[in-house]
Amino acid sequence: MSSTRFTLRFFLLTFITATVSGVLKLPITPDRGTTLRISSSQVKGCKVCTWAGRRRQCGLSVVLKDNTPVSVEFDCSRPQDVFSVEIARNIECTTKLCTGHIIQADTGSLPLLDFNRKFSWNLKAYAPKAVKIDFSNTGLRQINPSDRCPDEHSYNLQAFQTSGNVAVGKYCRTGPVVSAQILNQGSFSLDVPAGQKLQNGQFDVSVGEEIKSLTKITVMIPKGTSSLELLSPNYPDSFPDDDVMQWYFQVPEKHRTALQFFNVTTPRCLKKETAVEYHSKGRGAMVLSLSDTQPEQNQGDFTLTLRNCEMDIRSAASPGLLLNLRVSSSRTGLPVSCKVDLSRMGGLSLHIEKLRPASVCQMRVNSVLKENITVTSKSELTFQDCLPEDVQVTATKTIECSALKDCLKTPARLSVPVLPPCLLAPLSSVTWTLRPPQHGTVELTSPFGPLKQSLPGQQCNNSIIFKLSEDHGTTIGHFCTPGAIQKVQIHTNMTVTVSGMGGKSLRALSKPVLMEAFFKERISERYIFTVSPKRDTPVLLATPGWPVGMKSYSTVSWIVSVPPRMEAHLMFANLSRPKCSNRHTNIRVQRVGRLEEEYSRREDEQADSEITVNGNFYLNMSNCMPERGDFSVITKITLHKSKNLLLTIILSVVAVLLVIFVIVLVVVCVVIRKKKKKLDHEISIYNPNGTSFLPGPNGFPKTREDNESHVYASIEDTLVYTHLLRKGAEMGVYGEFDTHPPFSGQTDSQKPLVSKIAADDDMPVGVYEKFQAPPLPIRPPSHVKAMQENVIYQTEDPSEEENSPNLGPRLEPEGGN
Repeated sequence: MSSTRFTLRFFLLTFITATVSGVLKLPITPDRGTTLRISSSQVKGCKVCTWAGRRRQCGLSVVLKDNTPVSVEFDCSRPQDVFSVEIARNIECTTKLCTGHIIQADTGSLPLLDFNRKFSWNLKAYAPKAVKIDFSNTGLRQINPSDRCPDEHSYNLQAFQTSGNVAVGKYCRTGPVVSAQILNQGSFSLDVPAGQKLQNGQFDVSVGEEIKSLTKITVMIPKGTSSLELLSPNYPDSFPDDDVMQWYFQVPEKHRTALQFFNVTTPRCLKKETAVEYHSKGRGAMVLSLSDTQPEQNQGDFTLTLRNCEMDIRSAASPGLLLNLRVSSSRTGLPVSCKVDLSRMGGLSLHIEKLRPASVCQMRVNSVLKENITVTSKSELTFQDCLPEDVQVTATKTIECSALKDCLKTPARLSVPVLPPCLLAPLSSVTWTLRPPQHGTVELTSPFGPLKQSLPGQQCNNSIIFKLSEDHGTTIGHFCTPGAIQKVQIHTNMTVTVSGMGGKSLRALSKPVLMEAFFKERISERYIFTVSPKRDTPVLLATPGWPVGMKSYSTVSWIVSVPPRMEAHLMFANLSRPKCSNRHTNIRVQRVGRLEEEYSRREDEQADSEITVNGNFYLNMSNCMPERGDFSVITKITLHKSKNLLLTIILSVVAVLLVIFVIVLVVVCVVIRKKKKKLDHEISIYNPNGTSFLPGPNGFPKTREDNESHVYASIEDTLVYTHLLRKGAEMGVYGEFDTHPPFSGQTDSQKPLVSKIAADDDMPVGVYEKFQAPPLPIRPPSHVKAMQENVIYQTEDPSEEENSPNLGPRLEPEGGN
């Protein structure tokens, strides 16, 4: 026991240490015969690593096989947010048998329980036979690809063709689909969300029939009254070009069925035509177009075949072929009884309406024949010769509060009620009437996520839609998920109606609670929407009642949150302005926490095409009393990176470059200054023997023939102004001088610098001699004190001054220094 505890503690310590350090390590052993693939949906970021000997290999994906234990490492703390896992197994069939069955087990992937996992079985048939999957143990139910299953386990069936893969359908457990046959090759997969264990189960795989269609689906119609929906392959995209799909319906005895197509789109055909064919025993084939009224089937099993044409795929006006198929069934000749008890449903009312007066359907409540039935408590209903499409079932409920202090502190949950399965048809809609106190407000949120308003360019494609209306019937708008509207507040009595898209019924949902309603204090406007847009996802917001105008004198406000370092771009599209008889319409934009307005326009002022707002803001609109016309507008909000942020980044980069430039400049100046100081300290050394040396390793002087003393590296000023010296000599000021003796030593760059001086005054031209001042007249030695610099001394003997020779004015060299 102690060793087990030690091992567990060691494992936990290792896991915690790895997680804290930013690296997650998991030991994985794939099941025998499976291929485990870990892959990332991102191009950059977290990587997965394995060891091959002593070499660590990292990448965005890794494939594990052969039942070999492997230590997998992730170089981030939460790889489950980035990576997904697929466990695949191959099943091949011969003409008589297949190599295995679809067995749901996840022993090899348990360490990856926190990841989204996909279990796939690749199926390969042996032509011309198909491969068959048997679902009869549990049955499957087809759902819209955008829907989710209540238990979060969703199955997907695909068929592989040379032209590409075809999504046959998405399914949930428990339903009327009992088998599927795939031509050539295909796959069957199960998606399991993170944190959920795989439900154990098995579907047998066997050799199927010789089929000539893409897939053949077998559907078993349940006994009694029922209704089911099927979708064409690739829905909501087009059914493959020039292809065939089959459904085989097994109908119980003494039952009749009816088929109905809805949400049908047809392509532009180049060859052939789209059509449906009915085949049943004892009767010939019946071929109809998709727009024809489909017949009732009164005798046993039948096959429905959907045929597509050769489509004009180059034309934008050819959307392709897709449809929803509704199959209804009921027992013939005998009445169907159903007991309904609503006493425990808190004020829920059930309404059953007969849609087709010409139908032979008969409805009774407590043995009384009626065309329309309303059930509020316990009742016994009877249906005879009725099909599900003959009637419509709706539900209503009222939630009210007279005083705010008496209202529930917890939200009222708006959920689809669970009704007895014996009812002739499923619910088509549920309506809740919400009545707050006199000065109260209704606040709505959705656990499904933020809402969006159904508008042109922002259509709803989800399975359900919410209609918000005022109590007297004025529509506020139609909404669905997902979107950017976090919260809706309405200061009036209102109704919320939830229904299926495209006339669909309300089936079992993964989240039974559709909305939560609060009763709160009064708000300043009639409507307030709290909006949180996302980057690169434009949000469309319409005035209440759009495309109809706002009510007179009504106000609406949107509180828009803008993330940091982002800015919102607002465009006012579809703006309709009335002529006001009293007051004015107004569109105002104001930053949260500021008194000044960013933008304000009336109906008689030209609106800007686009405005930009930095930070959270209010978008307020108010209507006048229109004389004619309506006030309505659609506002488009798009988030972009803030330009101020970009300017700050640019200025920061410029500042950094400027600092670097100043530093470099200072360094250069210091180096130059030091070099100058070093040069200034270099002086010539006078040698009376006739040779001058510069400091440094000069060596011995060279002869004129060996050096380049006759080449001038520089010319001194005294050489340039020699003519002035001659003029001075003529005037008797200076002595006789020839031209400047040439430089006889090396230059500074050619050290050592050597000069040759003659022993007498008659120096030959070309011999270097340091330039000296003109000779002074001969005078006796002075016995005065030593003179100081910068002091002017006068002679004591005036005769001396008189006897001094008059040298005349000193001539300065032309140009000066």
